[in-house]
Amino acid sequence: MATAKTEQPAVNAARFVTVELAATMTGLSAAAIRKRTERGVWLEGKEWRRGPDGRVWIDTKGIEAWVLQKSGMA
Repeated sequence: MATAKTEQPAVNAARFVTVELAATMTGLSAAAIRKRTERGVWLEGKEWRRGPDGRVWIDTKGIEAWVLQKSGMA
């Protein structure tokens, strides 16, 4: 009996992710991420954006640039 080969779906990394997913990806807590956005450590339009529904979306490229800039590598 021949086994059928199953194709795996391709998954692309998303640029904008929810606070909860960003927490999982970075190791920070969701509360720590929210504090960074509320206190202006991460700036709206750079490290995060608000969607049309009012939900906060974390910009993974913005966070990457922030980390590199803070470490002097940018």
